[in-house]
Amino acid sequence: MSAKKVRSQRKPSSRKIPVAVPKSSLERMIGLLDLFDGGAHCWTVEQMHERFGYTRSTLYRYLKVLSDAELLTSLPEAGYVLGPRIVEMDYEIRRHDPLIVASAPVMAELVSEIPGIALLCRRYRDKVLCVHQAANPEVVIQSTYERGKPLPLFSGAASRIILAYLPPHHLQRLYEKHTREFAAGKLGATLSEVRATLKDMRQRGWHSTAGQVTPGITGVAAPIFDGAKNILGSLSLSIPDRNIDPSRLSMISDRVSFCARIISQAMTGGRPR
Repeated sequence: MSAKKVRSQRKPSSRKIPVAVPKSSLERMIGLLDLFDGGAHCWTVEQMHERFGYTRSTLYRYLKVLSDAELLTSLPEAGYVLGPRIVEMDYEIRRHDPLIVASAPVMAELVSEIPGIALLCRRYRDKVLCVHQAANPEVVIQSTYERGKPLPLFSGAASRIILAYLPPHHLQRLYEKHTREFAAGKLGATLSEVRATLKDMRQRGWHSTAGQVTPGITGVAAPIFDGAKNILGSLSLSIPDRNIDPSRLSMISDRVSFCARIISQAMTGGRPR
């Protein structure tokens, strides 16, 4: 197959990336990795030049540095893709990330007590990223929260409980940018209504949704905080709807909340209260 045909099949949109204008050469170089954040996953030099407008000499210099570090790899007749260093780094994250290390045994115990799929999610830019999962082998449900898959903040208990603890100025900026998504998620038609909804979540200390992400699945989530009491992520448990009644939901929410507190305390070297 010719290079021209490959490019025509994989040609990404010419829409400009909606990110802040980088201020330094280093930021511009690292910004090339944003090309692989969803959408097309293979880019030619010509496509990058069209997208960013950098001079070819500058673009080739950036690509050489990223390729030498094996963060990017060039494929003949195709273009640049993410390199093997990304895979190696992901392996190190799964083995040594303090949040995952602290959460993994807690999640394993949680799903052994309450059959379901436990998800560890963390805040990532204006999205939520699943970084670890634990499943009871007897559970036959499927989770759409795959590890490494970014998801919006507006759908699902695991995402919305993180949204509830964002700083006020961040929430306002997010609302102004995604007003329709807030309304569609029944979080509020105005910023005041959104703030009231999220305040209720914080006062409860946990949040649940039924069928919002996956039909037939209820999610129950609680927040995880870092040592400075900032929202770091969430712990959630996905279970079949048929297993839920008010008393059972109360029991599950208590258990998920307790496990989330264990993880939060582990992040500061303390013990759950």
